[in-house]
Amino acid sequence: MAEMSDAATADLVSEKNPPQSLWSLLSEDLHCVRARDPAARNNIETLLTYPGVHAIIWFRMANRLWLRNLRFPARFLSWFGRFVSNVDIHPGATIGHRFFIDHGASVVIGETAVIGDDVTLYHGVTLGGTSWKPGKRHPTLEDGVLVGCGAKILGPITVGAGARVGANSVVISDVPPGVTVVGIPGRIVRDAHERRRLARGRIDLEHHLMPDPVGEAISSLLDRIEFLEARLAHFQGEFNGHVRLTSAVSIRETGLSIEDLKS
Repeated sequence: MAEMSDAATADLVSEKNPPQSLWSLLSEDLHCVRARDPAARNNIETLLTYPGVHAIIWFRMANRLWLRNLRFPARFLSWFGRFVSNVDIHPGATIGHRFFIDHGASVVIGETAVIGDDVTLYHGVTLGGTSWKPGKRHPTLEDGVLVGCGAKILGPITVGAGARVGANSVVISDVPPGVTVVGIPGRIVRDAHERRRLARGRIDLEHHLMPDPVGEAISSLLDRIEFLEARLAHFQGEFNGHVRLTSAVSIRETGLSIEDLKS
């Protein structure tokens, strides 16, 4: 995928999302939590106790400083946000509306990462780079992407709108929209039409229903081995019977008895 400069990335996102006040963005980030976390009971509790919400608050402020070329204050505010929330978001990252980090622990988002609207990350997610070269070197997550805990998305790749990345997956290539990806490296295991849909935009949290392509492959191999062993045993039985028959015919042709052979 062609690399994109920071300026080009910012222009692309600004065309999609016109300038909006900081308070309006933070209000959207806060109110989206109750739609995605069954444990969230009210906005006051969410604001005071959710580290993922704290992380996005500090990022929004640091990002405003970064865009005004106040780089050191932006980095210092970003560091402080990481110190208090355990979420490391570079102030140069581009993040859309209604972004939510559930549990808010050990998440890393690189400088040139681009995140669309209504994206959800779980704890331990890394949006990392794979190159020392300047320019676009971190992933792009389009609208509605869900990334499970511990997943690593590496390099200037694109995860299509509505895609899901399973827990602990490592994604190093582009992901089409609407699919589910699991494994190391990430593999497509489910199309969008096979997924359960929830009302009012709520997210399907049944991560335990993710397919297991490795387990299915091993099960298929075990079935194949069992079939081949049964077939080999059948051929061995036929071969042993043929050898006994051939030996008996040879003995009769010589005119010798079994007692003669023993003596």
